[in-house]
Amino acid sequence: MMNLEKTVLGIELGSTRIKAVLIDEKHVPIAQGDYEWENQFVNGVWTYSMDAVHTGIQACFAGLKADVKARFGTELTTVGAIGVSAMMHGYLPFDKDGRQLAEFRTWRNTITGEAAAELTELFGFNIPQRWSIAHLYQAILNGEEHVKDIAFLTTLAGYIHWRLTGEKVMGIGEASGMFPIDSEKPDYDEGMIQKFKALTGVDLRAILPKVLVAGECGGTLTAMGAAFLDPSGTLKPGIPLAPCEGDAGTGMAATNAVRVRTGNVSAGTSDFAMIVTDKPLGVHREIDMVTTPTGLPVAMVHCSNCTSDINAWINLLAEYAEMLGVSVDRPELFVRLFNKALEGDADCGGLLSFNYFSGEGVTALDKGRPVFARMPNAKFTLANFMRAHLLSALATLKIGLDILTQTEKVEIEKLCGHGGFFKTPGVGQRMLSAAVGAPVSVMETAGEGGPYGMALLAAYMLWKEEGETLEDYLDSKVFADAASTTLMAEASDIAGFSIFLSRYKKALPMERCATEVL
Repeated sequence: MMNLEKTVLGIELGSTRIKAVLIDEKHVPIAQGDYEWENQFVNGVWTYSMDAVHTGIQACFAGLKADVKARFGTELTTVGAIGVSAMMHGYLPFDKDGRQLAEFRTWRNTITGEAAAELTELFGFNIPQRWSIAHLYQAILNGEEHVKDIAFLTTLAGYIHWRLTGEKVMGIGEASGMFPIDSEKPDYDEGMIQKFKALTGVDLRAILPKVLVAGECGGTLTAMGAAFLDPSGTLKPGIPLAPCEGDAGTGMAATNAVRVRTGNVSAGTSDFAMIVTDKPLGVHREIDMVTTPTGLPVAMVHCSNCTSDINAWINLLAEYAEMLGVSVDRPELFVRLFNKALEGDADCGGLLSFNYFSGEGVTALDKGRPVFARMPNAKFTLANFMRAHLLSALATLKIGLDILTQTEKVEIEKLCGHGGFFKTPGVGQRMLSAAVGAPVSVMETAGEGGPYGMALLAAYMLWKEEGETLEDYLDSKVFADAASTTLMAEASDIAGFSIFLSRYKKALPMERCATEVL
């Protein structure tokens, strides 16, 4: 008989998929559920409706329950612990009665440029446009009526955690995408809190979630929370919840990249590199300073655009095949086309792609327009076409990483990839290695990504020994025997990426022009 109390559940609300992963005592995924969704561009704002959030997480959990029933013949009535994660940043304000005051403004928005610039100057600390504090200050600058009624400001993960437990808390990594953190405390930076209060009169301590670190308990599942997650009434209350975390923190946990000088690259709808540092860095618009789930400082290069353009082109090619009467298995088509890219010229034969569905902070673009371009004498083959899109997905990330490694002299001893970009074995891994000029490791669990990392953080809370650090727990109990592959790109791949990136940088004015005329 399956002992449900010896399992742990991680749930993550990603940009295109909500996914739940159930793991056992050996930290091995044993069941899962998922739900596909998409953001909407409504009245100039990238958003998800709360109805979509509620429907999605409930459908995802129902899928998990069905998978457990099919695999083990038992009802999923409880688990040992739960952890919830979601896309970081964004803006979800509520009044004292719990009413939502404005649409959910996601990380994808680039509508807070004025606020981000002013706060960066005020704090002497880079505040990206997608951070919650930038959204709040921009709403203040805009004179938005709802601001005076804000009693609680949170993120998507913080909202779901609140619905499940009634607790207005979050993990420090997620909190570091709302407001700057003092890693020594560990808590929000008090000096900056006071500067913001002097500027606006707003006491952030009164409206921001309480900060917790990995290993602490974030509350327990209430009866209302259980009914919210599982409207069928099967799930029982009383389950402890780990502090909710953002997709950056769960990615670090999922790839065992929480020690100083380790790093990971998460690549899906967006892509970002996280490098755990041992020294303060200068202020760079292209670099965010966030934290690990235990509060260590992390240099983050975040790019809003990664695989959306790849998905669009592959869907077009699938539609073409189906027009010819060829039955297409979409996942298999992705694998075949990703592998086809390996046959292309290292520099993509002169083809060029900008994958910007939305604005991109690293390259200072407030809007995006997907653009594919080529010279008349370019080698326009399917292999080069696919390779150009794969390299385009990493180009902006490379621009930001060069600031870390070349300007700030940050050392990277280990780089691990995870997320959908790495699902096809060896392909995304080889392209990333060509971009960074370093070996890249991918674990067998790379495709699980964030929900698996969130499950690990919940397991750490539940099963850690006294005094055991997260770093040691992951090293000794989770990843000691983990299967992984490490790949180093060939010199020709590295040289080819460099040529492609040079063309890419020179052509950036073309992308900027596209945002102005299209």
